[in-house]
Amino acid sequence: MSASIDSLFRPFTLNGLVLPNRVAMAPMTRWKSPGGVPPPDVAAYYRRRAEHGCGLIITEGTTVDHPVSSHSTRTPNFFGSEALQGWGRVVDAVHEAGGRIFPQLWHVGAARYPSQDYPNRELPSASPSGLYAPDKPPGGVPMAKAEIRAIVHAFAKAAADARELGFDGIEIHGAHGYLIDQFFWPALNRRTDEYGGDLAGRTRFAVEIVEAIRREVGPDFPLVFRVSQWKQQDYDAKLAHSPEELGAFLNLLADAGVDAFHCSQRRHWEAEFDGSPLNLAGWAKKLTGKPSITVGSVGLKKELVGGSLENLARAAEVATLDGVLERLERDEFDLVAVGRGMLADPQWARKVREGRFEDLRPFGAEALETLT
Repeated sequence: MSASIDSLFRPFTLNGLVLPNRVAMAPMTRWKSPGGVPPPDVAAYYRRRAEHGCGLIITEGTTVDHPVSSHSTRTPNFFGSEALQGWGRVVDAVHEAGGRIFPQLWHVGAARYPSQDYPNRELPSASPSGLYAPDKPPGGVPMAKAEIRAIVHAFAKAAADARELGFDGIEIHGAHGYLIDQFFWPALNRRTDEYGGDLAGRTRFAVEIVEAIRREVGPDFPLVFRVSQWKQQDYDAKLAHSPEELGAFLNLLADAGVDAFHCSQRRHWEAEFDGSPLNLAGWAKKLTGKPSITVGSVGLKKELVGGSLENLARAAEVATLDGVLERLERDEFDLVAVGRGMLADPQWARKVREGRFEDLRPFGAEALETLT
């Protein structure tokens, strides 16, 4: 490891919240909450990462209070007394271990797959134009403006509940082809009203969510927004083809009240645009002046393509952190989110800090089966 590990373990302050280091746990769906209620072992799961030195935990996606927000009965809700009590246990456990934690607030939109067991199957999925993918028949119904307003309110209520429960901030899931991202993506958003058309129109839904959250939680509660160019429906999709387009897009969200951008790439080491080595997180910070989080196969040699055990085993080999550390030392971005590495090994942050790279547990089939 030629680059200094010290850069990863410097403190960082995000909208008044002091983080002990630059290591974040990326949100990763686990389907471990039957009936949408996180049981006690979910609190223990997150506590383990906090007590081993992860600076910021971002929970798995948690669905807001809307009838078709979820794609599994085992995905945790962020509404209802039982689910919120469960999340209260999570917050307490993480804080007792000295950690900081944000929930990721989520609506899946038209990404409700017929093969999955999800709530309210009799209801059509919600999406900007009824589409899940550009080349497939409608998988939902275009959202009426009343439903848009209801979902905006649901995100704001969830954020208020998060603050009431003692969470340290929130993340909004605006990436990967789920509902908010479906509005961003012109291939799926074919609306002709104020929520479609040009960039400002396609971003209006997200802007209204951010503004509504800010009204509920005030100016001093950290708000992170997750973005991606790629979509689960199309790995090659692009919302922005140039820095100018990316800046115009992200600054609409920054002006609405976003404190930091969590920039999802499948491979964090790849340059986002020709002519510059900056990745997506590097460009987000440069263009908006806001802090950014990089994520995407950190500490691994290959990105994950598909969830089969064979693919997991092929993508499990641990890699050097040199590239990400060198960029962090240059302050191209501010935090580094670790997904599969942290999922497989609760002690990831501690082992890295102590230089015990040979002891890191790879993310293979065994890790997928246990998810401890």
